[in-house]
Amino acid sequence: MVRPDFGSALPNSSPPRLLFIAPWFLFPTVSGGRIRTVDVLRGMRGRHFHITLLQPRPSGGEDAHRAELERVCDEAIFWDDDTKRSRLRRVASLASRLPVSVALDRSPSARAVIDAALAEKPDVVVVDFVHTAIVCPERFEAPSLVFTHNVESEIYARHAERATRATMRAIWKSQAEKMRRFERDVLARFDRVIAVSERDAATFRREFAIERTRTIPTGVDVDFHGFAQQARNGDICAQAPRFVFTGSMNWLPNIEGLEWFLAACWPRIVRDCPDASLTVIGRDPDAGLVEAVRRVGANWKFTGFVDDVRPEIQAGDISIIPLRIGGGTRLKAFEAMALGSPLVSTTLGVEGLPVEHDLHCCIADGDEGFAKACIEMARDGEHRASLRASARRFVEAHFSSTAVARVFEGLCIEAMDERLARTAR
Repeated sequence: MVRPDFGSALPNSSPPRLLFIAPWFLFPTVSGGRIRTVDVLRGMRGRHFHITLLQPRPSGGEDAHRAELERVCDEAIFWDDDTKRSRLRRVASLASRLPVSVALDRSPSARAVIDAALAEKPDVVVVDFVHTAIVCPERFEAPSLVFTHNVESEIYARHAERATRATMRAIWKSQAEKMRRFERDVLARFDRVIAVSERDAATFRREFAIERTRTIPTGVDVDFHGFAQQARNGDICAQAPRFVFTGSMNWLPNIEGLEWFLAACWPRIVRDCPDASLTVIGRDPDAGLVEAVRRVGANWKFTGFVDDVRPEIQAGDISIIPLRIGGGTRLKAFEAMALGSPLVSTTLGVEGLPVEHDLHCCIADGDEGFAKACIEMARDGEHRASLRASARRFVEAHFSSTAVARVFEGLCIEAMDERLARTAR
């Protein structure tokens, strides 16, 4: 167990100690969950809590990310990733009472490191993602919060609804029921459940009877690395519109959404805009999707992993979110808005976000509806400019990550105060 301490030795009048358990190494921030978590931790660093971050050690070692870690925590503790995710083990895990994605996350190394950190009696514990509970004890002595980024069982159920083969539909239905049971049982163990939208919070209350649910808004860091200054000015004439999509390309909802967009929407778009292109920005492009694009000769580019998605987004004309499966909220929507990239999304793509159609973005569904919205956005420069300006103002005014971090910090303090009040009775 390695504990880099970033020069913040606790004084006699020490701040309360927050133990934050993450399911993966947070850097680089290659997914929406990592971005949201990093923004929250960065906003809390150096304020009310002394933050200890627990996470798996990256394959290349943590030294290369020391500066990034210093911005989000006071000390970092790592465990060696000893999970086994072979194809054979995946198949065997289908028989488990747990959903496959949870069963594969069991890690003796993680559990040993977490138990040792808990033995030092932190004042509050935050568990990032429901899955992470598989490496945690059943109960925590300290006040505890679980940070949910989605309604996980809902994602599985939507996969079952979209599956076209009977075998896969049956597997997804079974996995959805297992995840529903696991999610319900896990959430009931915590003093607070933090949701990323009122919709998710309502689902937890309605489906799992979890009344200790609180909500944080979705936010973006509008200032970090000159985010505000990078917001684009002016417009590019879209005779050959350049569409962009951002997201981890090893995540099934992203793959399914782009497969649908390629098959159902792209032919309609190129009939009206023959020189249209799409840049897919995200790590680990799915081989099947790449082959499908090559087979039909679509003018698509896959960037793979990039250090910073913002220049890629700004090089395009229009951002798209063609999602039909998923949960939680999509940070990619607010990122596009903050960067001044006009957005076309399905209803599910902006689900849980307080955005309005034709004011902050364009919302459209169905094969013809989504394709038509993309075409009209490409043709109408005045509309693009209007959306760009109003969306940017909207995000700046209401959804900075600094404000979100303050809400999260307040929920941690609330959980501590409630526990103290109970023990004082």
